[in-house]
This record gives sequence, C-alpha cells and structure tokens, in this order.
Amino acid sequence: MSDYVLEIKKLKKYYGKARGVEDVSLNIKKGEIYGFIGPNGAGKSTTIRTIMGLINKTSGTIYVNGKELDNNDIEAKKIIGYLPSEINLYDDMTVKDILDYHESFYNKNINKRRKELVKLLKLDEKKKIEDLSLGNQKKVGIVLALMHEPEILILDEATSGLDPIMQNIFYGLILEEKKKGTTILYSSHILSEVSKICDSIGFIKEGKIIKEDTVENIKKDSFTYLTIESNDIEKIKNELELKTIYEHKNEVKFINDISPDQLLKKLSKYKIDRLLIEEVTLEDLFINYYK
Repeated sequence: MSDYVLEIKKLKKYYGKARGVEDVSLNIKKGEIYGFIGPNGAGKSTTIRTIMGLINKTSGTIYVNGKELDNNDIEAKKIIGYLPSEINLYDDMTVKDILDYHESFYNKNINKRRKELVKLLKLDEKKKIEDLSLGNQKKVGIVLALMHEPEILILDEATSGLDPIMQNIFYGLILEEKKKGTTILYSSHILSEVSKICDSIGFIKEGKIIKEDTVENIKKDSFTYLTIESNDIEKIKNELELKTIYEHKNEVKFINDISPDQLLKKLSKYKIDRLLIEEVTLEDLFINYYK
C-alpha cells in the first residue's frame, strides 16, 4: 500500500490547444499540509478542479489512499472536503437550508461537528445566502468542507474574504485538522499564511511543478520589504547597505534581510518619520521562477 494519501502522476489538462496543466506530479502523506503555490494562471485551480472531477483530465492519474480516483467514485469523494476559491451557493436558500442539504448526503451523523463549526465561525443560520458578505459566504464554504470530518481537505485560496481575526481562527482550525491526521492540499500565494501552517510547498509555473521544498528551507531564503521616510535617509542607506527598489525624495523602499533586533539597533540613532515592514508573497520571494 502507498505511503501517500493523495498522489498525482503526470497530470495533463488541455482546453483544446490551450494549456491548463502540462505535467503535475505530487505526493502528500497522511497528516501533511502541502502548500500549492503559483501565480494566477499557473494551473493551481485547474489541478484542484481535476482532482474534484469538476473537469476531465486530458491524461495522468490521481490516486486516493493508493486507489486510482474515478469521477464516479462516490466512496472516495465522501472522504474529501473541498473549499473553492469562490463560493457559489443557492442565493434564495438560508444558511440552515444549505447545511441541512449537505447533511443529507451522508449516512453518518455530522450535526455535532456542524454546530461546532457554526459556533466557532459565528455564522447566523437564519440568513439567506444572498444577504451574506463575501467573508460570511466563505465561512459557509468552510463549514461545508469540514462538517463531514473528511480524511482529505482540498483548499483553494481559503482565506480570501476573511478578516484578520477570522483568518487566525481558520488557521487554528486547520492545524487542529492536521493533529487529527487530516491530509491537506492548500493552494495559496501568501507567504505568511503558508509559513504558519504548511509542512512542504510545491511551486507551479505554466502548468508544471518547478520546485518542491519544506517550509523550513523556504524560510531560510525569506526577506521583507522595508520602507523608511526620514531626513537622514542618505545616512540610513549607507548604514543598512540594502538593495533599493524604490526611492522618492526622503522615502526609500529596500529589500531587507536584517533581523528585526539588528534593524532596530541600526535605526535607533536616526529620526524616522515613517517605517513600514511588509512580508513578501511567495511570488516575490521566487520571482525569478515566474519571469
């Protein structure tokens, strides 16, 4: 039996002559959170939709628990939870109607888990879908993906639309799933998000996996954007010796690899009018892959 819960081998998807994915192979172990990274159009969502059977693959093989996945394999799909990047539900139904409908698909009792998730995410089941904000629609999607306690979670840009507080609640929820042994494919482009929850990362470009690595190794290469506005900006430039990517009057934006502690020590002697530190996206960090 395979060591991997989810395997994709040489997946190819073409829309006529247009490329969806060219050659995608990846393996995810039980309890692993695998970050699936790439810019728009790289093939992340095409790969995910192919796994879910929403589109047919041109060629390649997908395995779940060592068994080849077929679009009509209902039993395999019962153990998968899916959260798409955009939530499209029946507008005239209430949240309760949608969740009741989803419950009816399963022979096991999933009502307890549903109630836990609704409470945690602060959802009002009486509201109609059409009256929900983007963030609350995404929360409904999260409940739908998790309430049947799946063995495999497939999440596509999961936190888009969520406010920062709810994002942190969601991260905690996903890490709890990992502790349970849930296997997670996590599509995202936010470095801080992936760094918090993923064990390993695969980078996709033009339909092909171009690099795989652990988050630990990725962090070693991480940097930030540092923007400083000061009348002492020329002295600060000489002090920091960082690469400049933008400069206007007394404001400079740097690529920074100095630790926060050392940075504060170096800047303490200067009067700073404005200081901004921004985390980079994985596209920024690996921009050379996407040129």
